[in-house]
Amino acid sequence: MALSKWCTLSFGDLIKKYQNIQSQLTEQVKQLASRQSLATPGKFLLVQFQMSQVTQIGDSISNLIAQVQSMINAAVRNQRAQ
Repeated sequence: MALSKWCTLSFGDLIKKYQNIQSQLTEQVKQLASRQSLATPGKFLLVQFQMSQVTQIGDSISNLIAQVQSMINAAVRNQRAQ
């Protein structure tokens, strides 16, 4: 018999973690901007890559919200029909 493993994650936790990642990235950008002489091409590319990842995470959260709203709207429509 296979055991099911459940993972719980609240929406609040998800948003907090996303805000934390955004804050860390903002600090990295500020550091690079304040010391332009130390901004190597590698560091610049790494920050660009991290920015794209943060954008993708934000898009995923947005899609999740849209799916939940769609489910709620469908449930309300089905409730009215009865």
